[in-house]
Amino acid sequence: MDFRKIEKRAAAKARTQKIVVYTLLTLWAVLVLFPFYWMVLTSVKSYSSYNSEYIPTFFTLHPTFQNYVDAFTAVPLGRYFMNTLLFTVVTTAVMLVVVTLAAFAFARLEFRGRSLAFTLFLSLMMIPNELVVITNFVTITNWGLRNTFTGLILPSITSVFYIYLLKENFEQIPDELYRAAKVDGTSDMKYLLKVMMPICRPTIITIAILKVIECWNSYVWPRLITDDQAYFLVSNGIQEIRENGFGRENIPAMMAAVVVISLPLIVLFLIFRRKIMAGVARGGTKG
Repeated sequence: MDFRKIEKRAAAKARTQKIVVYTLLTLWAVLVLFPFYWMVLTSVKSYSSYNSEYIPTFFTLHPTFQNYVDAFTAVPLGRYFMNTLLFTVVTTAVMLVVVTLAAFAFARLEFRGRSLAFTLFLSLMMIPNELVVITNFVTITNWGLRNTFTGLILPSITSVFYIYLLKENFEQIPDELYRAAKVDGTSDMKYLLKVMMPICRPTIITIAILKVIECWNSYVWPRLITDDQAYFLVSNGIQEIRENGFGRENIPAMMAAVVVISLPLIVLFLIFRRKIMAGVARGGTKG
């Protein structure tokens, strides 16, 4: 038996597999990234050059940034940004408090009917979002909170999925630590803040980032609960930009606004991508 031939065949097979894998990954990356490239490319084309293209071109020799200037002057995009920033920061902060306390209660506190209560709590994930939106809309309207930040924020301060994810992480911490802390006279709140939260920091950061993305992209609920421009978010402002700002035909200016709106989330993901991966991986690990 010629071991050299076997080694060469194995090396050739591994090389071929690697080429196939990287080729498929490259094609997939092109498919995923092309819409972003097209969005940025369109945003730097002038209105006249864009409309004169009978066949779309994949590059431009005369880029312009006038569309980005129009994005902040033709419509109050800066106000939309500030509204979205306030909505995102407050909602995420309050939700982290609610989710952390709920997850700790289900993971560590002993009370009658805990398993049944958590099962019923998880069953809420089976309810269609449309039904929740309807009930939330009726409730907020009856409370007179339409066109207010309170009405925007209140229905978004909790999440069954995030509570479940954080509870699974809390349960991975050995019970002996909790018992030892109780023997030393440590309160539940102090144990949560000093022990559990630092250990589960990657998951908490992941939940915060995912909530920020969720709030930044929120469309249906803000569209229902606000009709006052003073409370528009960036996602809802796109429609107002299309109808009252740039017009339905000024696609380059609209693309410039979309680029400006999308950029913070892209930067956020690039900065915290390792934390997101670590938190998701930890959430899927038992034991």
